[in-house]
Amino acid sequence: MIEGTLETAGERVALECAPDWVASLIDESAAGELRRGRASDASLHVRVEADRSPFEVRGWELFARGAWRRPGQVVLENACGTGFDLCVTCAHDRANFVYRWRPPTQQRAAAYLLRSRFHLLARAVLVQYPVLWWAGTRGRAPLHASVATAGVSAPLLTAPSGVGRSTVVLREAQTGGRSTGDNVSVGDGNEVWGLVEPLRVEGGSGRRMPHGRREAALPGRVRSLVPDSLVVLRRGTAAEPRLVDCGPKAAVRALVTSTYMAGELRRYWAFAATLAAGTEIGPAHPPVTSVASAFAAQLPCYVLLFARSRAVGLSELLPAAREGAAACL
Repeated sequence: MIEGTLETAGERVALECAPDWVASLIDESAAGELRRGRASDASLHVRVEADRSPFEVRGWELFARGAWRRPGQVVLENACGTGFDLCVTCAHDRANFVYRWRPPTQQRAAAYLLRSRFHLLARAVLVQYPVLWWAGTRGRAPLHASVATAGVSAPLLTAPSGVGRSTVVLREAQTGGRSTGDNVSVGDGNEVWGLVEPLRVEGGSGRRMPHGRREAALPGRVRSLVPDSLVVLRRGTAAEPRLVDCGPKAAVRALVTSTYMAGELRRYWAFAATLAAGTEIGPAHPPVTSVASAFAAQLPCYVLLFARSRAVGLSELLPAAREGAAACL
């Protein structure tokens, strides 16, 4: 049993979990940021009950397969294929998410046979997807990006999965930098709030994850940062890394496509759309493109091409790029 509070994606989340094995998943997903005790001013409440009976939906409208609604409430059966049923209640400035573990045979088998993948999805559905959706009702959009300080700079970093953004973020953090997080954040076109989650990198010492990675703690995590540039990370073939100017249109395309390609968000879009349809709260679709366009319109945009074999530090390249741009004025 856990009872705690988590600051993530710009929201304060009150967490309560009865089953011990689910409590362990939630504790892992909080990456050491979970504070014991519930906050009375939380904007989002998440509770996982020990009860395994179905939620009562007699008299409710069946508006999609496995989804029922009545004013202010939605029930989802087997949310995102995790085996958890979900009841969402929205009122004014807060939302309540209540879960019950009621897996069909297929999801029960996946929980045992595909443990790392099941853990990632279950943690997302229990905590990360609810807070991303609720942040979306306040004008923020999910982004497959993070902001990390690099010397005096604070670039908004984006890249498709597997390019090496997590490694760059960890390297800056290990040399005293700060970061909003690893993979996913929310932004409003001016500020970026991190989604709390463990780093997944090669050489980590935590839980084994897909693609040969392990989880690791992220030092220097901060609640939010205002970026001063937008940097698209790409793999290069040259012997040395290069930082080159990038137009806003290309930067927006890179940020938006990276967000929709992200495996962490693959099942989020249907989750968010179902809640929007059922509650009639928030946007029908997150404003990913408009938020990305707002960042690109007001920030200098670059592409960072990694070298073939040498690790790159943002704090080495960004100041040089700024000096070069200033010299051209």
